[in-house]
Amino acid sequence: MSLVRAQGLTARYAGQPASTPALVDIDLELAAGDRLLLLGPNGAGKSTFIRVFAGLMRATAGTAQIAGQPARLARGLVGVVSHATYLYDELTAAENLQLFARLYGVASSKERVGEMLARVGMAHLANVLVGCFSRGQQQRVTIARALLHDPPVLLLDEPETGLDVAAFGLLEDLATSPDRTVILTTHNLASGLRLGTRCAILARGRLTYEQDHISTGDTSALAERLAELAR
Repeated sequence: MSLVRAQGLTARYAGQPASTPALVDIDLELAAGDRLLLLGPNGAGKSTFIRVFAGLMRATAGTAQIAGQPARLARGLVGVVSHATYLYDELTAAENLQLFARLYGVASSKERVGEMLARVGMAHLANVLVGCFSRGQQQRVTIARALLHDPPVLLLDEPETGLDVAAFGLLEDLATSPDRTVILTTHNLASGLRLGTRCAILARGRLTYEQDHISTGDTSALAERLAELAR
C-alpha cells in the first residue's frame, strides 16, 4: 500500500498563469521505507512538491495523499526540514520544541524534547535563545523538531544548508528508519545518493524520469541528465 501518493497532481501559485503551473499532472507513489531523491534544475517544481505534501499548499488539480488522507489534513504524519528553519528566535531551543510538541500532541513532551535535543547534539544549549545560534545550530534544532513526533513521512527540502559534514551524517542516521518514507531535494547529488533509494527528476513542473533503485554508482549518469536539463 502506498504511504505517499500523487495522482494527476497539478499546482500553481496565486497569480501564476494557468498555462504554466508549478507542477503538472504528477503521478508518483511511495511505500513505507522508500526514500525518494527528487532532482531537477532550479524552478523545476521540487519545493512546490514538498510544500503540497507538507500541507502548506493546495493542489489545483489531482490529489496528494498521505496514508490515504489529503496531505493538508495529514500534517501530524509529516516532519519537515527545509533550507529555512522557521524557528522562533525569541524562544530557547527547548521552548521551540515544546511549542511544537503541544501542537503535535506529543506524550511526555519534556522528556521527548530533551531526548531529541540530545540526539542532535544540542542538549547543552537547550535553554539558549535560538536567535543566538549559528545557522548550523539552528538547523540541528529544526531536525529535532521534524522528528519530535516520530512521523512516518519526512520531507527534506535542501536540508544541508548550514550543516557541516558531521551534522548531515546525523540527519542521514535519523532519517533512515526502516519504516519512514523520505522525500529529499538537494543540489548535492553525492549526499542525496547516499540517503536515497529511488530517484525522480522534475523539469518545468513535469516528472521526466524515474529510477527505482539508486546508488552512488549512478552519480555520473544522473549528473549528465541534470546537465542536459540545465542547458
